[in-house]
Amino acid sequence: MALSKIWSAFIIIALFVAGMHVLSTGDSSIFKWMVIGKADDIANPLKVDGIIQTCKNAIELAINLIGIMALFMGFMNIAEKAGGIRLLSKIIGPFFNKLFPDVPKNHPALGHMMMNFSANLLGLDNAATPFGIKAMESLQSLNNEKQNASNAQLMFLCLHASGLTLIPVSIIAARSAISPAALDPTDIFLPCIIATFVATMAAMFIVSFKQKINIFQPAILIWVGSISAVMSLLVVYINKLSVEGVQSFSGVLSNGLILAIFFLIILGALYKKINVFDAFVDGAKGGFETAIRIIPYLVGMLVAISLLRSSGSFDIIINGAKSIFAALNADTRFVDGLPTALIKPFSGSGARGMMISTMNEFGADSFAGRLSCVLQGSSDTTFYVIAVYFGAVGIKNTRYAISAMLLADLVGIITSIFLAYLFFG
Repeated sequence: MALSKIWSAFIIIALFVAGMHVLSTGDSSIFKWMVIGKADDIANPLKVDGIIQTCKNAIELAINLIGIMALFMGFMNIAEKAGGIRLLSKIIGPFFNKLFPDVPKNHPALGHMMMNFSANLLGLDNAATPFGIKAMESLQSLNNEKQNASNAQLMFLCLHASGLTLIPVSIIAARSAISPAALDPTDIFLPCIIATFVATMAAMFIVSFKQKINIFQPAILIWVGSISAVMSLLVVYINKLSVEGVQSFSGVLSNGLILAIFFLIILGALYKKINVFDAFVDGAKGGFETAIRIIPYLVGMLVAISLLRSSGSFDIIINGAKSIFAALNADTRFVDGLPTALIKPFSGSGARGMMISTMNEFGADSFAGRLSCVLQGSSDTTFYVIAVYFGAVGIKNTRYAISAMLLADLVGIITSIFLAYLFFG
Protein backbone atom coordinates (compact mmCIF):
# COMPACT_ATOMS: atom_id res chain seq x y z
CA MET A 1 0.00 0.00 0.00
CA ALA A 2 2.73 2.47 1.00
CA LEU A 3 4.85 1.40 -1.96
CA SER A 4 1.87 1.82 -4.29
CA LYS A 5 1.30 5.40 -3.08
CA ILE A 6 4.97 6.29 -3.41
CA TRP A 7 5.21 4.74 -6.88
CA SER A 8 2.14 6.70 -8.01
CA ALA A 9 3.55 9.87 -6.46
CA PHE A 10 6.82 9.45 -8.38
CA ILE A 11 4.99 9.30 -11.71
CA ILE A 12 2.56 12.15 -10.92
CA ILE A 13 5.34 14.44 -9.66
CA ALA A 14 7.52 13.70 -12.70
CA LEU A 15 4.72 14.43 -15.16
CA PHE A 16 3.67 17.56 -13.23
CA VAL A 17 7.23 18.93 -13.23
CA ALA A 18 7.63 18.16 -16.92
CA GLY A 19 4.29 19.84 -17.69
CA MET A 20 5.27 22.96 -15.74
CA HIS A 21 8.55 23.05 -17.67
CA VAL A 22 6.68 22.99 -20.99
CA LEU A 23 4.26 25.70 -19.88
CA SER A 24 7.04 27.99 -18.63
CA THR A 25 9.50 27.52 -21.51
CA GLY A 26 7.39 26.34 -24.42
CA ASP A 27 9.91 23.53 -24.98
CA SER A 28 8.09 20.21 -25.24
CA SER A 29 11.22 18.18 -26.00
CA ILE A 30 11.35 17.11 -22.37
CA PHE A 31 8.51 14.67 -23.08
CA LYS A 32 10.66 13.11 -25.81
CA TRP A 33 13.63 12.77 -23.45
CA MET A 34 11.43 11.19 -20.79
CA VAL A 35 10.53 8.46 -23.27
CA ILE A 36 13.78 7.89 -25.18
CA GLY A 37 16.37 9.38 -22.80
CA LYS A 38 19.00 12.06 -23.14
CA ALA A 39 22.76 12.49 -22.86
CA ASP A 40 24.91 15.46 -23.89
CA ASP A 41 27.61 13.13 -25.14
CA ILE A 42 28.54 9.46 -25.09
CA ALA A 43 30.95 9.86 -22.16
CA ASN A 44 28.49 11.81 -20.01
CA PRO A 45 28.23 9.93 -16.70
CA LEU A 46 24.85 11.57 -16.07
CA LYS A 47 23.21 9.95 -19.06
CA VAL A 48 19.52 9.51 -18.28
CA ASP A 49 17.72 6.62 -19.92
CA GLY A 50 14.12 7.13 -21.02
CA ILE A 51 11.38 4.72 -20.02
CA ILE A 52 11.87 2.52 -23.11
CA GLN A 53 15.58 1.95 -22.46
CA THR A 54 14.88 1.63 -18.74
CA CYS A 55 12.53 -1.28 -19.41
CA LYS A 56 15.26 -2.95 -21.46
CA ASN A 57 17.78 -2.28 -18.69
CA ALA A 58 15.47 -3.88 -16.13
CA ILE A 59 15.21 -7.04 -18.23
CA GLU A 60 18.97 -7.13 -18.80
CA LEU A 61 19.54 -6.69 -15.08
CA ALA A 62 17.23 -9.60 -14.30
CA ILE A 63 18.85 -11.77 -16.97
CA ASN A 64 22.32 -10.98 -15.64
CA LEU A 65 21.03 -11.84 -12.18
CA ILE A 66 19.81 -15.28 -13.28
CA GLY A 67 23.28 -16.82 -13.48
CA ILE A 68 24.41 -15.27 -10.19
CA MET A 69 21.20 -16.29 -8.43
CA ALA A 70 21.45 -19.83 -9.79
CA LEU A 71 25.08 -20.18 -8.68
CA PHE A 72 24.67 -18.95 -5.13
CA MET A 73 21.25 -20.51 -4.57
CA GLY A 74 22.71 -23.82 -5.75
CA PHE A 75 25.57 -23.68 -3.26
CA MET A 76 23.17 -22.46 -0.56
CA ASN A 77 21.01 -25.53 -1.10
CA ILE A 78 24.06 -27.79 -0.74
CA ALA A 79 24.98 -26.02 2.50
CA GLU A 80 21.45 -26.45 3.85
CA LYS A 81 21.35 -30.17 3.07
CA ALA A 82 24.78 -30.63 4.66
CA GLY A 83 23.73 -28.77 7.82
CA GLY A 84 26.09 -25.82 7.30
CA ILE A 85 23.38 -23.14 7.44
CA ARG A 86 21.96 -24.62 10.66
CA LEU A 87 25.46 -24.62 12.19
CA LEU A 88 25.90 -20.96 11.26
CA SER A 89 22.48 -20.22 12.76
CA LYS A 90 23.60 -21.74 16.07
CA ILE A 91 26.75 -19.63 16.11
CA ILE A 92 25.03 -16.28 15.61
CA GLY A 93 21.80 -17.36 17.37
CA PRO A 94 22.48 -15.61 20.72
CA PHE A 95 22.67 -12.25 18.91
CA PHE A 96 20.06 -12.68 16.17
CA ASN A 97 17.52 -14.29 18.49
CA LYS A 98 17.35 -11.00 20.38
CA LEU A 99 17.01 -8.86 17.26
CA PHE A 100 14.63 -11.33 15.60
CA PRO A 101 12.53 -12.70 18.48
CA ASP A 102 9.88 -14.10 16.09
CA VAL A 103 12.42 -16.38 14.38
CA PRO A 104 12.80 -19.78 16.13
CA LYS A 105 16.21 -20.65 17.55
CA ASN A 106 18.61 -22.24 15.04
CA HIS A 107 16.24 -21.54 12.15
CA PRO A 108 18.03 -21.54 8.73
CA ALA A 109 16.87 -17.93 8.15
CA LEU A 110 19.44 -16.79 10.73
CA GLY A 111 22.23 -18.36 8.69
CA HIS A 112 20.92 -16.88 5.44
CA MET A 113 20.81 -13.41 6.99
CA MET A 114 24.34 -13.78 8.32
CA MET A 115 25.57 -14.74 4.84
CA ASN A 116 23.89 -11.65 3.39
CA PHE A 117 25.35 -9.28 5.99
CA SER A 118 28.81 -10.80 5.52
CA ALA A 119 28.64 -10.36 1.73
CA ASN A 120 27.50 -6.75 2.17
CA LEU A 121 30.30 -6.07 4.62
CA LEU A 122 32.86 -7.22 2.05
CA GLY A 123 31.22 -5.33 -0.81
CA LEU A 124 30.17 -8.52 -2.60
CA ASP A 125 26.97 -7.21 -4.20
CA ASN A 126 26.69 -10.21 -6.52
CA ALA A 127 26.61 -12.57 -3.54
CA ALA A 128 24.62 -10.31 -1.19
CA THR A 129 21.52 -10.24 -3.41
CA PRO A 130 21.03 -14.04 -3.70
CA PHE A 131 21.79 -14.51 0.00
CA GLY A 132 19.37 -11.70 0.88
CA ILE A 133 16.56 -13.06 -1.27
CA LYS A 134 17.08 -16.51 0.22
CA ALA A 135 16.85 -14.94 3.69
CA MET A 136 13.60 -13.21 2.73
CA GLU A 137 12.19 -16.50 1.45
CA SER A 138 13.16 -18.24 4.70
CA LEU A 139 11.53 -15.48 6.75
CA GLN A 140 8.46 -15.63 4.51
CA SER A 141 8.01 -19.29 5.46
CA LEU A 142 7.47 -18.06 9.04
CA ASN A 143 5.14 -15.26 8.01
CA ASN A 144 1.47 -16.00 8.71
CA GLU A 145 0.27 -12.97 6.72
CA LYS A 146 1.92 -13.63 3.39
CA GLN A 147 1.15 -10.26 1.79
CA ASN A 148 2.23 -8.20 4.82
CA ALA A 149 5.89 -7.75 5.76
CA SER A 150 6.68 -9.47 9.06
CA ASN A 151 8.65 -7.83 11.87
CA ALA A 152 11.64 -10.04 11.12
CA GLN A 153 11.57 -9.14 7.42
CA LEU A 154 11.41 -5.45 8.26
CA MET A 155 14.36 -5.65 10.65
CA PHE A 156 16.43 -7.65 8.17
CA LEU A 157 15.72 -5.42 5.18
CA CYS A 158 16.34 -2.17 7.09
CA LEU A 159 19.69 -3.47 8.34
CA HIS A 160 20.54 -4.67 4.83
CA ALA A 161 19.59 -1.35 3.21
CA SER A 162 21.78 0.62 5.61
CA GLY A 163 24.65 -0.63 3.45
CA LEU A 164 27.29 -1.54 6.03
CA THR A 165 30.48 -2.06 3.99
CA LEU A 166 34.01 -2.54 5.21
CA ILE A 167 36.08 -1.42 2.20
CA PRO A 168 34.56 0.96 -0.43
CA VAL A 169 36.80 -0.40 -3.19
CA SER A 170 34.73 0.89 -6.13
CA ILE A 171 34.80 4.44 -4.72
CA ILE A 172 38.56 4.32 -4.13
CA ALA A 173 39.01 3.02 -7.67
CA ALA A 174 36.86 5.84 -9.09
CA ARG A 175 38.93 8.44 -7.21
CA SER A 176 42.07 6.90 -8.68
CA ALA A 177 40.71 6.68 -12.23
CA ILE A 178 39.38 10.20 -12.85
CA SER A 179 41.62 12.89 -14.27
CA PRO A 180 43.16 14.55 -12.37
CA ALA A 181 43.15 11.73 -9.84
CA ALA A 182 42.82 12.28 -6.10
CA LEU A 183 46.14 12.81 -4.34
CA ASP A 184 45.09 10.21 -1.75
CA PRO A 185 42.18 8.14 -3.08
CA THR A 186 41.82 6.33 0.26
CA ASP A 187 41.29 9.47 2.37
CA ILE A 188 37.52 8.89 2.31
CA PHE A 189 37.87 5.39 3.71
CA LEU A 190 37.51 6.20 7.42
CA PRO A 191 34.55 8.63 7.00
CA CYS A 192 32.78 6.04 4.82
CA ILE A 193 33.20 3.31 7.44
CA ILE A 194 31.99 5.54 10.28
CA ALA A 195 29.01 6.90 8.32
CA THR A 196 27.78 3.51 7.14
CA PHE A 197 28.21 2.05 10.66
CA VAL A 198 26.20 4.92 12.17
CA ALA A 199 23.47 4.42 9.53
CA THR A 200 23.32 0.70 10.37
CA MET A 201 23.05 1.41 14.10
CA ALA A 202 20.34 3.99 13.35
CA ALA A 203 18.38 1.39 11.36
CA MET A 204 18.67 -1.07 14.25
CA PHE A 205 17.51 1.55 16.78
CA ILE A 206 14.60 2.73 14.62
CA VAL A 207 13.19 -0.73 13.92
CA SER A 208 13.86 -1.91 17.49
CA PHE A 209 11.89 1.07 18.79
CA LYS A 210 8.98 0.28 16.45
CA GLN A 211 9.03 -3.39 17.46
CA LYS A 212 9.64 -2.69 21.17
CA ILE A 213 12.92 -4.64 21.21
CA ASN A 214 15.35 -3.84 24.01
CA ILE A 215 18.67 -3.39 22.20
CA PHE A 216 20.56 -2.91 25.47
CA GLN A 217 20.44 -6.62 26.20
CA PRO A 218 23.89 -8.10 27.01
CA ALA A 219 23.88 -10.42 23.97
CA ILE A 220 23.26 -7.53 21.56
CA LEU A 221 25.77 -5.22 23.24
CA ILE A 222 28.48 -7.89 23.25
CA TRP A 223 28.02 -8.70 19.56
CA VAL A 224 27.83 -5.04 18.49
CA GLY A 225 30.87 -4.26 20.62
CA SER A 226 32.80 -7.19 19.16
CA ILE A 227 31.94 -6.23 15.59
CA SER A 228 32.96 -2.63 16.33
CA ALA A 229 36.28 -3.81 17.76
CA VAL A 230 37.03 -6.02 14.73
CA MET A 231 36.15 -3.19 12.34
CA SER A 232 38.34 -0.78 14.30
CA LEU A 233 41.32 -3.13 14.06
CA LEU A 234 40.79 -3.57 10.32
CA VAL A 235 40.48 0.20 9.87
CA VAL A 236 43.80 0.71 11.68
CA TYR A 237 45.44 -1.95 9.50
CA ILE A 238 43.97 -0.74 6.20
CA ASN A 239 44.87 2.89 6.94
CA LYS A 240 48.53 1.82 6.86
CA LEU A 241 48.22 0.40 3.34
CA SER A 242 48.78 2.14 0.03
CA VAL A 243 46.01 2.50 -2.56
CA GLU A 244 47.28 -0.60 -4.33
CA GLY A 245 47.56 -2.38 -0.99
CA VAL A 246 43.94 -1.59 -0.09
CA GLN A 247 42.67 -2.88 -3.41
CA SER A 248 44.86 -6.00 -3.19
CA PHE A 249 43.80 -6.73 0.39
CA SER A 250 40.14 -6.24 -0.49
CA GLY A 251 40.39 -8.56 -3.49
CA VAL A 252 42.09 -11.29 -1.50
CA LEU A 253 39.70 -10.94 1.44
CA SER A 254 36.44 -10.82 -0.51
CA ASN A 255 37.12 -13.12 -3.45
CA GLY A 256 39.18 -15.49 -1.34
CA LEU A 257 36.38 -15.75 1.19
CA ILE A 258 33.83 -16.65 -1.50
CA LEU A 259 36.08 -19.42 -2.83
CA ALA A 260 36.74 -20.63 0.72
CA ILE A 261 33.00 -20.82 1.38
CA PHE A 262 32.47 -22.88 -1.78
CA PHE A 263 35.32 -25.19 -0.75
CA LEU A 264 33.98 -25.71 2.78
CA ILE A 265 30.44 -26.31 1.50
CA ILE A 266 31.61 -29.03 -0.86
CA LEU A 267 33.79 -30.64 1.80
CA GLY A 268 30.95 -30.63 4.32
CA ALA A 269 28.53 -32.08 1.78
CA LEU A 270 30.92 -34.88 0.83
CA TYR A 271 31.45 -35.66 4.51
CA LYS A 272 27.68 -35.88 5.00
CA LYS A 273 27.43 -37.99 1.81
CA ILE A 274 25.12 -35.54 0.06
CA ASN A 275 24.45 -35.88 -3.67
CA VAL A 276 26.26 -32.62 -4.33
CA PHE A 277 25.41 -31.96 -7.98
CA ASP A 278 21.71 -32.82 -7.63
CA ALA A 279 21.48 -30.53 -4.59
CA PHE A 280 23.16 -27.75 -6.55
CA VAL A 281 20.78 -28.14 -9.51
CA ASP A 282 17.70 -28.12 -7.26
CA GLY A 283 18.86 -24.91 -5.61
CA ALA A 284 19.85 -23.29 -8.91
CA LYS A 285 16.33 -23.88 -10.28
CA GLY A 286 14.97 -21.79 -7.43
CA GLY A 287 17.43 -19.02 -8.25
CA PHE A 288 16.26 -18.95 -11.87
CA GLU A 289 12.61 -18.77 -10.86
CA THR A 290 13.25 -15.98 -8.36
CA ALA A 291 15.18 -13.87 -10.89
CA ILE A 292 12.28 -14.13 -13.35
CA ARG A 293 9.70 -13.35 -10.64
CA ILE A 294 11.21 -9.98 -9.76
CA ILE A 295 11.12 -8.62 -13.35
CA PRO A 296 7.72 -6.83 -13.02
CA TYR A 297 8.83 -5.18 -9.77
CA LEU A 298 12.12 -4.05 -11.33
CA VAL A 299 10.43 -2.63 -14.44
CA GLY A 300 7.81 -0.75 -12.42
CA MET A 301 10.23 0.82 -9.94
CA LEU A 302 12.99 1.66 -12.42
CA VAL A 303 10.55 3.31 -14.85
CA ALA A 304 9.15 5.55 -12.08
CA ILE A 305 12.67 6.54 -11.03
CA SER A 306 13.65 7.22 -14.65
CA LEU A 307 10.70 9.59 -15.03
CA LEU A 308 11.74 11.48 -11.90
CA ARG A 309 15.31 11.91 -13.13
CA SER A 310 14.48 12.86 -16.73
CA SER A 311 11.74 15.33 -15.72
CA GLY A 312 14.20 17.51 -13.81
CA SER A 313 12.58 16.88 -10.43
CA PHE A 314 15.94 16.20 -8.79
CA ASP A 315 17.38 19.46 -10.14
CA ILE A 316 14.54 21.44 -8.60
CA ILE A 317 15.13 19.90 -5.18
CA ILE A 318 18.91 20.43 -5.35
CA ASN A 319 18.65 24.04 -6.51
CA GLY A 320 15.96 24.70 -3.93
CA ALA A 321 18.15 23.33 -1.13
CA LYS A 322 21.07 25.47 -2.29
CA SER A 323 18.91 28.59 -2.35
CA ILE A 324 17.54 27.94 1.14
CA PHE A 325 20.95 27.48 2.74
CA ALA A 326 22.36 30.47 0.84
CA ALA A 327 19.49 32.62 2.15
CA LEU A 328 20.36 31.49 5.68
CA ASN A 329 24.00 32.55 5.10
CA ALA A 330 25.07 28.98 5.80
CA ASP A 331 28.06 27.21 4.30
CA THR A 332 26.63 25.84 1.05
CA ARG A 333 29.66 23.75 0.03
CA PHE A 334 27.95 20.56 1.17
CA VAL A 335 24.97 21.19 -1.13
CA ASP A 336 27.16 20.50 -4.18
CA GLY A 337 27.71 16.96 -2.87
CA LEU A 338 24.07 16.27 -2.05
CA PRO A 339 22.96 15.09 -5.54
CA THR A 340 24.71 11.78 -4.90
CA ALA A 341 22.75 11.27 -1.67
CA LEU A 342 19.52 12.32 -3.35
CA ILE A 343 19.83 9.81 -6.19
CA LYS A 344 21.36 6.91 -4.20
CA PRO A 345 18.05 5.60 -2.75
CA PHE A 346 16.68 5.39 -6.30
CA SER A 347 19.60 4.31 -8.47
CA GLY A 348 23.05 2.96 -7.61
CA SER A 349 24.45 3.58 -11.09
CA GLY A 350 22.86 7.04 -11.19
CA ALA A 351 24.44 7.94 -7.84
CA ARG A 352 27.81 6.67 -9.02
CA GLY A 353 27.48 8.81 -12.14
CA MET A 354 26.61 11.82 -9.98
CA MET A 355 29.62 11.14 -7.73
CA ILE A 356 31.95 11.05 -10.75
CA SER A 357 30.33 14.17 -12.19
CA THR A 358 30.82 16.02 -8.89
CA MET A 359 34.49 15.05 -8.79
CA ASN A 360 34.94 16.09 -12.43
CA GLU A 361 33.28 19.45 -11.83
CA PHE A 362 34.79 20.40 -8.47
CA GLY A 363 37.83 18.12 -8.26
CA ALA A 364 38.38 14.79 -6.54
CA ASP A 365 40.07 16.50 -3.60
CA SER A 366 37.47 19.25 -3.26
CA PHE A 367 35.09 19.29 -0.33
CA ALA A 368 32.12 18.47 -2.60
CA GLY A 369 34.05 15.71 -4.37
CA ARG A 370 35.05 14.01 -1.15
CA LEU A 371 31.61 14.43 0.40
CA SER A 372 29.93 12.86 -2.63
CA CYS A 373 32.22 9.83 -2.22
CA VAL A 374 31.38 9.47 1.47
CA LEU A 375 27.66 9.78 0.68
CA GLN A 376 27.99 7.14 -2.05
CA GLY A 377 29.54 4.72 0.43
CA SER A 378 27.21 5.32 3.36
CA SER A 379 23.84 4.15 2.02
CA ASP A 380 22.14 1.69 -0.31
CA THR A 381 19.59 1.80 -3.13
CA THR A 382 16.51 1.79 -0.89
CA PHE A 383 13.77 1.59 -3.51
CA TYR A 384 15.61 -1.01 -5.60
CA VAL A 385 16.05 -3.14 -2.47
CA ILE A 386 12.37 -2.84 -1.61
CA ALA A 387 11.23 -3.70 -5.13
CA VAL A 388 13.52 -6.74 -5.48
CA TYR A 389 13.40 -8.24 -2.00
CA PHE A 390 9.71 -7.75 -1.27
CA GLY A 391 8.84 -8.58 -4.87
CA ALA A 392 10.72 -11.87 -4.64
CA VAL A 393 8.40 -13.11 -1.90
CA GLY A 394 5.19 -11.40 -3.01
CA ILE A 395 4.91 -8.86 -0.17
CA LYS A 396 2.30 -6.19 -0.96
CA ASN A 397 2.15 -4.27 2.32
CA THR A 398 5.64 -3.05 3.22
CA ARG A 399 4.36 -1.36 6.39
CA TYR A 400 6.94 1.14 7.72
CA ALA A 401 9.89 -0.27 5.75
CA ILE A 402 10.30 2.76 3.47
CA SER A 403 10.06 5.37 6.22
CA ALA A 404 12.50 3.47 8.45
CA MET A 405 15.02 3.01 5.63
CA LEU A 406 14.82 6.64 4.52
CA LEU A 407 15.17 7.83 8.12
CA ALA A 408 18.31 5.69 8.51
CA ASP A 409 19.55 7.12 5.18
CA LEU A 410 18.96 10.63 6.54
CA VAL A 411 21.03 9.82 9.62
CA GLY A 412 23.77 8.54 7.31
CA ILE A 413 23.63 11.74 5.21
CA ILE A 414 23.83 14.02 8.24
CA THR A 415 26.69 11.94 9.67
CA SER A 416 28.51 12.04 6.31
CA ILE A 417 28.25 15.84 6.13
CA PHE A 418 29.48 16.19 9.72
CA LEU A 419 32.41 13.85 9.03
CA ALA A 420 33.28 15.68 5.80
CA TYR A 421 33.62 18.94 7.71
CA LEU A 422 35.55 17.15 10.46
CA PHE A 423 38.03 15.38 8.17
CA PHE A 424 38.23 17.73 5.19
CA GLY A 425 37.28 21.11 6.64
